[in-house]
Amino acid sequence: MPLLQLKNIRLAHGSAPLLDGVDLSIEPGERVCLVGRNGAGKTSLMRVITGEEVPSAGEIIRQANLVVTRLEQELPEGLDGTVFDLVHGGLSSSLHEEEWEADLRIEELLESMDLPRDASVASLSGGLKRRVMLARALAGRPDLLLLDEPTNHLDIGSILWLEEFLLKQHLTLLFVTHDRAFLRRLATRIIELDRGHLASWACDYDTYLLRRAATLEAEEKQWAAFDKKLAEEEAWLRQGVKARRTRNEGRVRALKELRAERGRRREHLGSVRFGLQEGVTSGEKVIEVLDASFSFGERPLIRNLNTTLWRGDKIGIIGPNGAGKSTLIRLLLGQLRPTEGEIKLGTKLQTVYLDQLRDQIDDDRSVAWNVAGESETVTFRGVARNIHGYLNDFLFRSDRIRMAARHLSGGERNRLLLARLFLQPANLLVLDEPTNDLDAETLELLQELLVGFDGTLLLVSHDREFLEQTTTGMLFLGGDGFVREITEGQFDWNSMRGRATTITPKATVHGTDTSRTETAKQSLRKADRPKFLNRERRELEELPERISAIEEKQRDLVTRQQDPALYKSDPKAVYRLHEELLELEQYLEQALARWEELESRRIAAETEG
Repeated sequence: MPLLQLKNIRLAHGSAPLLDGVDLSIEPGERVCLVGRNGAGKTSLMRVITGEEVPSAGEIIRQANLVVTRLEQELPEGLDGTVFDLVHGGLSSSLHEEEWEADLRIEELLESMDLPRDASVASLSGGLKRRVMLARALAGRPDLLLLDEPTNHLDIGSILWLEEFLLKQHLTLLFVTHDRAFLRRLATRIIELDRGHLASWACDYDTYLLRRAATLEAEEKQWAAFDKKLAEEEAWLRQGVKARRTRNEGRVRALKELRAERGRRREHLGSVRFGLQEGVTSGEKVIEVLDASFSFGERPLIRNLNTTLWRGDKIGIIGPNGAGKSTLIRLLLGQLRPTEGEIKLGTKLQTVYLDQLRDQIDDDRSVAWNVAGESETVTFRGVARNIHGYLNDFLFRSDRIRMAARHLSGGERNRLLLARLFLQPANLLVLDEPTNDLDAETLELLQELLVGFDGTLLLVSHDREFLEQTTTGMLFLGGDGFVREITEGQFDWNSMRGRATTITPKATVHGTDTSRTETAKQSLRKADRPKFLNRERRELEELPERISAIEEKQRDLVTRQQDPALYKSDPKAVYRLHEELLELEQYLEQALARWEELESRRIAAETEG
């Protein structure tokens, strides 16, 4: 029996409804990821589920005594009191616990989440505050937990910890995230909110992308056929046919219905269309760091760093919150002077810097002013463009271009700053957390843009997939002041899983001795090394062909299912195809899980052998 059912839910905050006849069912144990463009109404859907918003129409059916809690996207203002008191405030009266039982359970929860019981919440970092709010949401023992961008403000180690924690708790989840690696690891089903409608995809994220692209393509073809027919009927009417004649009245009525249907159509929001203005070619040596250190008072943030950035390098900067990533950026750009050592900047540098706090946006000014000032045009790649057309490429509608920037959502603020910065020619691009609040489509377009950038890139991010796809190396700050340089392919994200704030990756360590790591490797006894059997090796070699065959059959069934003629010729076949797809999905999940298991065993055996 479903925990929750939504039937024909409608909700509107403006002319276009956010939820237009939405149906949703969530079963116990599911981990459902809600995806959609910025502003599609994902948070509003969550608020409807919790009862914070009341829909204008529809029915919500909840299982008896259902407990639903929600972790909001942004941290509440003015968090105060101790960690224990704040988490204790999340207890649900429906649990009917004795006070001592509740206190004991809260103590155990804080211990399992590695939270300081008596610490003041106001003194904690943003990442720890987010963990406290998650503990508060869990304190009520929810049957359904809603998470709105749970990885915001978390460093990579905390994100990995959160993944493990949620998987071990066996919770029923509905979550929104822009972190594709987080989505891939947790989601058992994907639902998409698009133009007021909700679609369910019982597949992994990569298969969802393929199926969604095919669905949109089929939609465009159907619309093109519809528009052609409408144009033909409009041309017929303009020929002067007397509509009052009986034999033509039905055709005129049909034309009016076509016009009304066309007027109700909600176009798919286009993709961001942005590019970079690449500057002159910089010198070959972009930044040289010679035994540099930097301290705040007695606290050393950077110790004895020696490194060189060459033209074309794309370097990710990673580490726990508070380790000094933004400080390192400012040192490398010459905005701060090292307390010891020297940092030399190369020649002909044209730097564009997106800062984490987005301080370059004037909230009191309009969206257009923040990009073009008082001008109505901007110059991009030598061509003058109207500010409306340019901002439309960044998905700003005309009615939002003249509004004050303070009213923008997080994703819109990010796009606005990118629109402003990308007008400047650059050969050194510095991006501090550029992925925050961007939807998946915009993330992938930005990713492609950075991969094709011929200049030098410095990137601070906690998005693992974004880092892997765009960088050629990384600088890791572990919180001890030493900066570890990691070449492409060397870093293992699993080394950052857990509660530790200082992690030593498999790499060269600047200013420290790595002999202890080598000694630890040599101390492994042969009896402890994993074995990989011949029959497992043969199975692993056969699995890719088996997986490809399943995926090929899936694509064939999806193509047949999307054929409009099938609905007319054999409606029952649609349901048969749907059942076949679900069965294939199960086979594919089993094959992929087996492949992942065998590949991990093979790598472990070869590494330790």
